[in-house]
Amino acid sequence: MANLEIYSKMRAEVSRHLTQDLIPFWKSLRDDENGGYTGYLGYDLKADRKAVRGCILNSRITWFFANAYTLLKDASLLDEAAHGFAFLKNACWDRKNGGVYWSVNYDGTPAETLKHTYNQAFSIYALSSYYEAGKDRDALDMAYRLYDIIEEKMCDALGYQEAFDGNFHGIDNDKLSENGVMASRTMNTLLHVFEAYTELYRVDHSEKVADRIRWMMDLISTKIYNPERHRQEVFFDDEWNPIIDLHSYGHDIETAWLVDRGVEVLGDDTYRRKMSPITADLTAQVYKVAFDGSSLANECERGVVDEWRVWWVQAETVVGFLNGYEKTGRTEYLDAAQQVWGFIKEHLIDRRDGYAEGREWYWRVRTDGTPDEAKGIVEPWKCPYHNGRMCFEIIRRLSDGK
Repeated sequence: MANLEIYSKMRAEVSRHLTQDLIPFWKSLRDDENGGYTGYLGYDLKADRKAVRGCILNSRITWFFANAYTLLKDASLLDEAAHGFAFLKNACWDRKNGGVYWSVNYDGTPAETLKHTYNQAFSIYALSSYYEAGKDRDALDMAYRLYDIIEEKMCDALGYQEAFDGNFHGIDNDKLSENGVMASRTMNTLLHVFEAYTELYRVDHSEKVADRIRWMMDLISTKIYNPERHRQEVFFDDEWNPIIDLHSYGHDIETAWLVDRGVEVLGDDTYRRKMSPITADLTAQVYKVAFDGSSLANECERGVVDEWRVWWVQAETVVGFLNGYEKTGRTEYLDAAQQVWGFIKEHLIDRRDGYAEGREWYWRVRTDGTPDEAKGIVEPWKCPYHNGRMCFEIIRRLSDGK
């Protein structure tokens, strides 16, 4: 199949999925009585309207609708983004101490009041996109207030710290530590501060933000990226020493295209020359060791591969391989992106009856495509960020048949 035909077919399919499945589904979870969006929908497709609402979830939904509006120019989408912004401002924001809570109750009262750098970053990500969509100066002002909090209260000379109590005293990082370790610093938090600052810089071009983007690329290249193993390390002690042998395939392919995007937005040729070999190496290694011809494994811990096909990993893989093709011209990456999208269509998009409107993806499936029934459809980490962004990226990247 010729490239233009591949582009046209994939773009049309993804556009239909975005407009007929994802957008209607997330609109259906809007809570006009309490604000925000319902925080939990089980595998049985039953919503818990009184479930605790993760503030990351709300930020990601706000980001999703803001970008959907910017792309599609449907006024109802801007209204949804404004609804999410109102909940972020009125419920998720700590008016006494500043910053964004980890979670709130369905009625907007605080639930978990800890402050995590990762969480603040996703609020900046949402606020920046909402500012672009709605030109609401309050959103941009809030983004910079969070930027100042991160830089002044959540960062030291070595990098970004992770978890704090409501008054910004350091606590154990159990929210972003996995695989049986307690990490003082993580690749994941650094990546998403980088992502948030890239979006903030893109919409407002502040040089102080640009300087921190460069500083983070220095950290990625010297502390996170392991050139001998062609991967990123994931969990670290306070001095950036890795504390576990772990290759996170999804994070590496996500990092590759997000760093390329950051370099592009920054427009700095010095950092393009510095980072492009790293992102190319990450992409090539993921393709070599994790892609089976149709989908991507999750991770490899101490030599043992986790074979679950996780929703967000597949979404980032489509974008990452498409990005790799655009950067290198390697046609096997274009074919891989197409194959993973095929796997998503066949196995990850939930085709069951029972949705009120639209539909979403399973949390994860086995290699044969059977879903994990223990995982919900919506929960604090499961939202339209990865799969929604995959749709936006495909539509934008393939819009001109490039």
